[in-house]
Amino acid sequence: MNDKKINFPPRGCRPFPQVQNRDFLKLNLKIKLNNIQFTRLLFTHLLFISDFRSMTPERAHRLNYVLQKRQPNLTVVLENVFDPHNISAVMRTCDAVGVQDIYVLNTDIPRHKKWGEKSSSSAAKWLTVHQFTNVDACFEALRKQYNKIYLTHLDSTSVPLYSLDLTDSVALIFGNEHSGVSDDLIGRCDGNFIIPQVGIIKSLNISVACAVSLYEAYRQKSIAGHYDSIGLPPQRLTSLKADWGFLME
Repeated sequence: MNDKKINFPPRGCRPFPQVQNRDFLKLNLKIKLNNIQFTRLLFTHLLFISDFRSMTPERAHRLNYVLQKRQPNLTVVLENVFDPHNISAVMRTCDAVGVQDIYVLNTDIPRHKKWGEKSSSSAAKWLTVHQFTNVDACFEALRKQYNKIYLTHLDSTSVPLYSLDLTDSVALIFGNEHSGVSDDLIGRCDGNFIIPQVGIIKSLNISVACAVSLYEAYRQKSIAGHYDSIGLPPQRLTSLKADWGFLME
């Protein structure tokens, strides 16, 4: 029997502490693992459970603190951003300012399979990444969650970043490294913004532009007291705790 190498856990089959071992029998039938692969996956699952059963009070306190600071009314949308290292750098900033959800829209480039691990410092595993290949579907999802959608684009209607009210429920869109946002998106948004600059080049790397924008949002939201209380709905908070390895009662 060939022992084909696979990653553990497989995509979509991340083992959590609340998963019972009997579920692995169903999992085995579903993804057709051979005996050796199934044994490895089960062993990984048991180690995963052991790790979280030994979660220290300090770690639990840290994760609880982070969840309490998450901002469900702020997100980033990346349209056709090619370099996965740019995406992962954006993810790191999102995590730093409390953004939980990030949207990745790929209509002109292949769907991303992984992010640049060095830039993200594992930030991706703490975020909820929504990937889309259809603009209509992406905007339908955004409109259900956010009141305003702004994008970075220079034209006669563009306003400075610092004039935006980022205490509202807002999605910020950043485009491709070379061509920027597409014309299709421009007509769908509530406004355009630019980051004021006084240099010769007058352009920023997308991850830098995103970081500047998110920290302006962080500044405004901090002043408004958005980080002083829990922003996530109770059901979402419970779901994320399970994903992050808290043992549920």
